[in-house]
Amino acid sequence: MIRPAAPADVPVIHGLIRELAEYEKAPEEAVATEEQLREALFGERPAVYAHMAVDEATGEPVGFAMWFLNFSTWRGVHGIYLEDLYVRPEARGGGHGRALLTELARICVERGYQRLEWSVLDWNEPAIGFYQALGARPQDEWTVFRLTDEALTALGS
Repeated sequence: MIRPAAPADVPVIHGLIRELAEYEKAPEEAVATEEQLREALFGERPAVYAHMAVDEATGEPVGFAMWFLNFSTWRGVHGIYLEDLYVRPEARGGGHGRALLTELARICVERGYQRLEWSVLDWNEPAIGFYQALGARPQDEWTVFRLTDEALTALGS
């Protein structure tokens, strides 16, 4: 079962983000607090959204998708950028990841958005295979760039 996240889910989402950071071998980089997540998701002007994958038998959350709107200047419409998709290892293979992506695709279609995009680590072969099986294709001609920490401060000061 997939449902929109609620404020009571913030501690669970925070824990799932920590699990994802461990899986992606970068736990020290996951420094977001529950308070930051609560404000981003449910504050006065939310700019990010989340959906929960819930085990139908137990009612317990087993995964989440966190996303925000992007915009294509070429197409002239919004799309969804999927920031994180994570399903706990013991729940993988149960259709939760597919259900989360299906819900985001449904939102795109319903709202007239024309893209659903995300990034995946190049070593994450299970995820790459899963995404390709859904019909997603890698955008190999693009390289992601990022400014953070001192470089961001230096440029922005």
